Parts: sequence; structure tokens; C-alpha cells
Amino acid sequence: MLLAALPSSPAPGICYARTVSAPESDESLMLRYAAGEARAFDELYARHRRTLYAFLHRSLGQSAQLDECFQEVWTRLIAARSRYRPDAKFRTWMLQIAHNLLVDTYRRQRPEVELDETTLPVEDDGPTPEQELSVFERRRRLQMAIDELPEEQRAVVDLRLRQELTLEEIAEIAGVGRETIKSRLRYAMDKLRGRLRA
Repeated sequence: MLLAALPSSPAPGICYARTVSAPESDESLMLRYAAGEARAFDELYARHRRTLYAFLHRSLGQSAQLDECFQEVWTRLIAARSRYRPDAKFRTWMLQIAHNLLVDTYRRQRPEVELDETTLPVEDDGPTPEQELSVFERRRRLQMAIDELPEEQRAVVDLRLRQELTLEEIAEIAGVGRETIKSRLRYAMDKLRGRLRA
């Protein structure tokens, strides 16, 4: 609990305090939801819907499949609520569900992936047409290089660079050891550097 001074005290020199609660952890909310409190799920959904949508969008692009997967992750999360254990962060658990769904989706059909605006920096000074073409070409080459990566390496690149997860969190999501993730990331980055230099 945090203490915050009230803006105006009725008597000079006297400071009244009120308690301000820190936001409830995701793990606590999920445990409350598992116990039957629907409002706890509403809060989790509000906190994580954008993160989940962005995670899926990076892999699936804008498609009907994106919306289906988004709904399916929440459906699976709801179905698994009674088995939830706060051994890992809620976000990691949610993204593990999403990752597993994406693996299933890739096995059925390999979708096209588009890079977003944050992948490569854009000049602030108003780029010339030549610069715009150069940025477009670099993005295209990077996307082609990422698409050529094996599925496991592509997933690690996305989770590490775009989702900014730690190696430990990625290992938990993928269900493998930290050193395996580190190795996959190193091989993926070496391949990307090699292809982009060519």
C-alpha cells in the first residue's frame, strides 16, 4: 500500500494520509477468475487484449485468421482457468497459449507476415523518394529473410525482438531450455545478417 498526502489539510501543520492500493497483479486476478469472479477476467482482458492482438498480428497479418486466433486464445485461456498455477507470469502463460495456437496454425498453412512501422527506423526529416525506396527495400529483404527462417527460429525472433520477452520467458513459452532458445536466437540472427549482407 502506498501513502499519499491529501491535497489540503484542514489544520496547518497536520497532514492526513490516505492509502492508495497498488494495482492487483495479473496472477492474483487470474486466481480470482479461476475461483469464479468474472470481473477479474474483465480486468485481465482489458490489460492484455492489445498485447495479444499485436503478438498475433505480427505472425498472421491482418486477416480473418487473426480474429479467429485472437478469440481462440481467450477461449483456451477460459477453458484452462481451473488448471492455472501462478508459477509464471500471467502474460507469459497467455503468450504460451498463443504461441501453441500459432504453431498449430503454421502446421496447417503458412501465412504471409508483414513488418510493422517499428521494425525499421524512418527518417524524421522527410525522406526523399530514394530514401523511401531504400527503406521499403530493406523491409522487404528483412521480411523475406525472416520468412525463410525455420519456424522455431522465426518464433524466437518475434518473441525476443518484437515482444521483448526474456530468454527465460521464451523458453517457458516454447517448452524448451534457456540455452536452446539462446542457440536458436543466435542462429536466426546469424542467418538474418548473412542474408541482409548479400
